[in-house]
Formats: sequence, C-alpha cells, structure tokens
Amino acid sequence: MRRLTTLALLATLLASCGGGVAAGPDRPVRILSGEPTTLDPAAQGDAGSAAITAQLFESLTAFDADLRVRPALAESWAFAEGGRQVTFTLRPNLTFSDGSPLRPSDVARSWLRLIDPKRPSPLASLALDIEGAEAYVRGQSSDPVSVGLHADDAARTLTVDLTRPATDFVNIVAGPSFGVVPPGVDGDPEPALRPGKDFVASGAYVLSGTTDGGLELTANDHYWAGKPAVTTIDLIADLGGRGSVEAFSAGDLDYAPVSDIDASWLAYDDKLGSQLRQVGSLAVQYYGFDTTKPPFDDPLVRQAFGAGVDWRRMAALSGTDATVQVANSMVPPGIPGRSETDFLPRYDPAHARDLLAKAGYPGGAGFPTTTLLTGGSQFDKAIVTEVKRELGITLQPETMAEGYFDRLSTDPPAMWALSWVADYPGRNDFLGVLLGTGASNNYGHWSSPEFDAAIAEAVSATDPAAASAAYDRAEAVVRDQVPVVPLSYGPGWALTRDGLLGAGQNGLGIVRMAGLEWAK
Repeated sequence: MRRLTTLALLATLLASCGGGVAAGPDRPVRILSGEPTTLDPAAQGDAGSAAITAQLFESLTAFDADLRVRPALAESWAFAEGGRQVTFTLRPNLTFSDGSPLRPSDVARSWLRLIDPKRPSPLASLALDIEGAEAYVRGQSSDPVSVGLHADDAARTLTVDLTRPATDFVNIVAGPSFGVVPPGVDGDPEPALRPGKDFVASGAYVLSGTTDGGLELTANDHYWAGKPAVTTIDLIADLGGRGSVEAFSAGDLDYAPVSDIDASWLAYDDKLGSQLRQVGSLAVQYYGFDTTKPPFDDPLVRQAFGAGVDWRRMAALSGTDATVQVANSMVPPGIPGRSETDFLPRYDPAHARDLLAKAGYPGGAGFPTTTLLTGGSQFDKAIVTEVKRELGITLQPETMAEGYFDRLSTDPPAMWALSWVADYPGRNDFLGVLLGTGASNNYGHWSSPEFDAAIAEAVSATDPAAASAAYDRAEAVVRDQVPVVPLSYGPGWALTRDGLLGAGQNGLGIVRMAGLEWAK
C-alpha cells in the first residue's frame, strides 16, 4: 500500500507497540505513532496517517504476512474481458460499526472520493486504472457514471471496468486509500472523523476518543472477521521526551521502533536482545529534482548530479551494515519481478564536470541558489559536501517536518528527499506511480514519453517476461535522465514485548492491528 514519508520519520511511522505490564490477555496495547495529518483515507498520503486509517476503514482485499492478497470485505472476485474487468462479490450482511449496512454502492462512493476533481487524493494515481477515472479527476467529465464503477447492492457485487488488463488491481485496492467510509464522511469529512461515540468505521477499530498522549481505538463489534482480540489500542504520539528504548524498558511500550544505532547494541543486551526484531520494509529512500525550472529542467545538470556524487559510497558510510542496503534502482528487493540490473547513475566526477560545463555552469560558476529540502536525513551533510567538492556547487540544506508534502506540492524546492513504502508489491508502484507524467506523486513533475510508453507496455503485458523487459527499459530511462536518484533500502528494527503476538510486518509498513493478541 502506498505511503510517503520523509527519510527521518520512516522508522517511526512503520512501528507499533503494545502497552503496559498489567496482567491479562486483553490488556490494552499502545501504538507509538506520529500525529496523523488526516483520518480520511482519500486525503492521506503519508505513512503515519495510513497506518491509522488502515485500522479504521477496511478495503475489499488485504495482504497477509507473506504478501499474498486475501479477501477482506470482498469474499471473492473474478476477472473477465481479458483482465479488463473485475467483479468483486462482497461478504453477506456486512455493516459499518454502527450496524448500518455496508453495500457495494458504499465502496463505489468511497473510491470516487479518491478522484474527486475538487479535492483529489494525493494518491489518486492508484485509481487511474479504472475506466474514466483520469478524465473525471482532470475535470474532463463531470458525470460519476462515466467512471467504470458499477455497484449492484442486491447482488452484493461491484464491477470495475479497467483501462488495461490489470489482474494486479486486487493488490492495488488493498491499500488504505481504498478504505470504505460511511456516507457521513462525504461533503465535509472533518465532523464525521472526530474521535468519539459517533465515529463510524468499517475496519477492525473505531476511533473512540483521545488520551493525554494521543488517540484511543476500540474494537469494532461488527467487524467482518469478528471482534479483534485486543479491545483497546492507544496510539501514543508523545513519550514525554523519552526515547522508545527507554519507554520500552520501563514497561510502557510492547512494540517500539528503535534506530539502527540502538539496534547495534541492543542485540547484545541481556534483557532486551531477545526482544529485538528486524522489521522488513519494501521501501526506497531517494532524492529528486524539480524538473520544471532551472537548473534541473536541463537533463545535463541532472546527469551531472547523478555522476558527480558517489551515491553508493555515501549510502554505505552513512548507516550501519546491519540496516542500510545501498540502492541500485528505484525498486527495492522483495518486489516480485524486480530486476537485478544496476540502474544507478555511474559515478564519474570528471564526466560530471564536463556535463555541468556543457550546461553552462563550468566549475559551478553561475549556478543558481539551490535548496536541498529534507525531513532531516543522515545523508544530507554528505551530499552537500560532495556536491561542493566535485561540482563546485553550494547547496543550502533545509529541514522541514510540518507541511513537508504541502510544500512539495505547492512550492517544490530545487532538490528534495523522500522515502516511498510500497502500496502493493509491484514494480509499477515505484515507477509509474512515482514518475509517470502527471502522476500525483511525481513531485519533480518530470515527463518522458519514452518512460511512459515503457510503463504502459509493462502494465498491459500478460507475459511476465515482456512486462519485465518493459520495466527494465523504463528504469534505464530513469537512470539516464536522472529525475531521481535512489539511495538506499533497508529494514528497520523494533523491540517486541514477549507475549505480544501478531505484531510482525509484511514489508508494507503497517501492522494489521486486528491480528494482535496477548499470549494466554
């Protein structure tokens, strides 16, 4: 599922934790989480919000711990028209948490909110496989009926017309953005999403209230899979100035994210070492450029940055061997069909200086003031130093947490950093969704007809070998045109309290809290 996060926040946003040292199999579980930017699935675009909305609003499908897609609100699905149409059959007698019926028309209404032309989702690109969705979100059609979503409440079916053979569509809609919301969220969603007794959910938990530290979730008695084993989950955003290791050691957390530096010594700690777990993550950390205006509208400049920085060495030296894996493409290990080809720009500082001179900036002379915006990354200092040494260019680093994504959308800096966690385990989630022309997450606004054509061929191919070859061509374009530079992959680390079951991660950055349980 789709989640964007700044590099510094990635480890925190992946984590969940359980609470307290009180006895009993049904004691509350505490989840260490950031403050969500929104509780609306259609409006969320960051990992922290997605980790919460995924618990409150269920979609038709879900991924299990082995990244296999499983039925959720839908009990089954069937493809027709050569993969260009899929019909989901919902489970019988589904309801929202207040007992009101949950019908296929509610699914269609919820999904239309992703492509609302007045306020499109940050992840609207994920819905563009639906016939008519792109024209609708772009305002070229004002009739919702033109979108290929056909609900039959009597038959419990939702039929989706697709723009291409897209058997991966059932994987895409497992993401939190496709969570089904009650009718009250339409219009002005804010009142319907306030914590309290009137909150209505379709997921395993309802947002029942607030606490001193954050939000309180209560098990949904009407959840399709049965009431979750853990009745109460507290989402904690504030540890009172303590670190997660300290809070875990004090017994206040049962699943706590820890840094790679802490993990390096925790592994040998007599008390905590046995509770240290590696948290898998299908994620890539990368830097990007604003390609709409100088200097990075010029491919020569981007190519100079690609060749002038030893990205591999920097990634290797800026982390620990235990956690940081140097990237060689935008697609991280673990994604099915991932190529082993090296798609990282070749390090050649002499060639980089030649490219920069051809672009009109010999030795960096005349290069405009350039901001490097990140959420705070261990790589920033090294990048600034190397760009100055090899290219003669001074970058002005800027760190920003609040409003980071709004800044990228409305006033993007020349250079920026992000991490992308998979919405679903597919190559296109790291390629076309991030870099396709007009894609909502293409913050650098790069456009390449060659790249778009390769992606279109890849996603439509029915032969895996043909799809792989097309994706390879797309990745080669990214390598050669350098709209982004992938830097690293790497799992995170967490401390997991003995006795807390079901807290593992499948690499998509979200713990399925419905599966949490205390050992009896």
